[in-house]
Amino acid sequence: MNRKEFVTKTLTGTAGFFIAKDLFSKSHKDPIYGHNEKQYRLNNKWGNLNPEKTPVNDCHEMVQDSKGRILLLTNETKNNIIIYNKSGKLIDTWGKEFPGAHGLTIQKTGKEDLLFITDTNRHQVYKTTIDGKLLFTIDPPTEISAYQKKEAFVPTETTVLDNGEFYIADGYGAQYVLHYSADGKLINYFAGRGEGDEHLDNAHGICLDTRQSTPTLIVTDRSRNAFKRFSLDGKLLEVIHLPGACVCRPVIKGDYLYAAVLRSPDLNTEASGFVTILNKENKVVSNLGGSKPLYENGKLKPLSQTDKIFTHPHDVCVDDEGSIYVAQWASGKVYPYKFTQV
Repeated sequence: MNRKEFVTKTLTGTAGFFIAKDLFSKSHKDPIYGHNEKQYRLNNKWGNLNPEKTPVNDCHEMVQDSKGRILLLTNETKNNIIIYNKSGKLIDTWGKEFPGAHGLTIQKTGKEDLLFITDTNRHQVYKTTIDGKLLFTIDPPTEISAYQKKEAFVPTETTVLDNGEFYIADGYGAQYVLHYSADGKLINYFAGRGEGDEHLDNAHGICLDTRQSTPTLIVTDRSRNAFKRFSLDGKLLEVIHLPGACVCRPVIKGDYLYAAVLRSPDLNTEASGFVTILNKENKVVSNLGGSKPLYENGKLKPLSQTDKIFTHPHDVCVDDEGSIYVAQWASGKVYPYKFTQV
């Protein structure tokens, strides 16, 4: 072999090596999920713990407290509340008394954080300190005719105003939204089960929306694949249609609304969930594990799962750095996943 042939073959081989190396690196790079301005990388090992010491059953909901910690609510009565740091390290656990633990909402007062917990088995709502001291309990509101039997009250979620007043969404019960004073006295109730837009079917979640000048409530109407906006006194203002998405509770962070989609309605027997993100105009801009949002003549085309990264996502928590944590229901007792924005 002369020098020219040697150099040519060496360069060809070296180029092939770097091309192969580059392709290998790209093929092993973590995939990116989502669309438009909301795209993320997944860490599905983030919340993993020793299931013998710190087990979960259904991972229902998550919030971030004023210390930056991530709190997970599970209906595993060995440890209903699991507290992580943002790196996924276990900090603490508490709670053994909530077999139907479902909804978790945090109230940040500026002095101390407080929690609202709903229990679908015990038909009650609890207000506690951040470390689990019980402050008061809300029982079925028997002054309302629909709640003469405690089994009719199956609260799934709460939201709280700055003045301490709060709302309960009875998502597995009579479908009312109930408004309470800060000390737990019933003020008003609205919606309930029915056929008109002002009524609800699976009022699974509720949140206070302060993205506009006038605060409003956004309530889940999961069976109808929609969120509904109400005034604070219960007047219907808007229906946000989300075809193909059985949405869980709405979570507001900045100008965006985030929500877990438990499943697509035409795929009830399959693991067909994803996470959806809406902008300030309540248009879907991104789906994690779901189809690209497309609008035709102003109407959203049906959404669906495209990536099998979830089984039944049940809630999202968006932290102070914009990362998303996802809790899953009936998903093989998996711990939460974390998505970091790219």
